[in-house]
Amino acid sequence: QVQLVESGGGLVQAGGSLRLSCAASGRTFSMYAMGWFRQAPGKEREFVASISRTGGNTYYADSVKGRFTISRDNAKNTVYLQMNSLKPEDTAVYYCARYAGATGASPRSSLYDFWGQGTQVTVSS
Repeated sequence: QVQLVESGGGLVQAGGSLRLSCAASGRTFSMYAMGWFRQAPGKEREFVASISRTGGNTYYADSVKGRFTISRDNAKNTVYLQMNSLKPEDTAVYYCARYAGATGASPRSSLYDFWGQGTQVTVSS
């Protein structure tokens, strides 16, 4: 069983920055692509970013492209989401998840098999 634990959320003013972390248990972290998703109140969960097993390939939702950066440290079993130029519409619970596919990554949440508990990000205007 894999456990994913997010941290780093909080309250920040518009234009500010936060860095989210997601620590994974187990010894297979480097074998899987990872993703970040978010869910705002009253809205469906949406894809934010994904990163391949080695970190060589990343993919972003259009809404965060140029502002957010996903990265990973396989030696620390951790994936990160650096969020800059935050906007009030970025307010959501942010989740990390493990991609269940053999290669690549995907924006489809149904293809991710393990999820963290989420961390709240609130951006004030």
